[in-house]
Amino acid sequence: MKLRDLVYGLYARRVEGRLDHAQVPKHIGVILDGNRRWARAAGGTIEQGHKAGASKIQELLGWCSETDVEVVTLWLLSTDNLDRPEEQLVPLLSIIEGAVRDLASDGRWRVHHVGNRDLLPAHTQTVLKEAERDTEHIDGILVNVAVGYGGRQEIADAVRSLLHDHASKGTTFDELAEIVDIDLISEHLYTRGQPDPDLVIRTSGEQRLSGFMLWQSAHSEYYFCEVFWPAFRKVDFLRALRDYAARHRRYGG
Repeated sequence: MKLRDLVYGLYARRVEGRLDHAQVPKHIGVILDGNRRWARAAGGTIEQGHKAGASKIQELLGWCSETDVEVVTLWLLSTDNLDRPEEQLVPLLSIIEGAVRDLASDGRWRVHHVGNRDLLPAHTQTVLKEAERDTEHIDGILVNVAVGYGGRQEIADAVRSLLHDHASKGTTFDELAEIVDIDLISEHLYTRGQPDPDLVIRTSGEQRLSGFMLWQSAHSEYYFCEVFWPAFRKVDFLRALRDYAARHRRYGG
């Protein structure tokens, strides 16, 4: 073990020992950013960067399990990513499918897809459906895998779902206009029935949401971490939790 790793390990245990579990966020959203830049810095290929990022997911969920987090949303593929050249998109989808299968076979996580499934290739859709089916009985951390996800797309899909639902019930336009509110729209989001994220973490130093959970993150706390996702360490995770616990969430009060 390198001296640096030993020091980080000791520091992580110190931070964890001082962590108030009563102040831990119940739902964490993570924008897994920086795979390609990490690969370039390491002299590797883009595919190697995405594979390294995928292998980090299980570590993160293990840390979440140790600190009583209940829901984790992982942004694995945006709707914008679907416009990438085929030679980039095909291997990326294969890596994501492998990561989802690994989550489903682990036995500790309940997998739920968030995103527009119709935008994805049939094979990817099948992998997501099977992961949800095979883990629906598990009473562990709920892991939302955001694949083919965009915040604006989600809101548009929610409104479309709401309109179809009430049209099938015979609700008139005027009647619907009278009853539409925040709660009604929330019932048609990809994350319906779930708590909104308390904390959103983005790696790689970028300080923007890029459309991640636009509706749900209205009251979220944000933590922007400089390290690229494949290099994200437990100490970085614990720092995010410590920073979150030190904030005073007033919700406009």
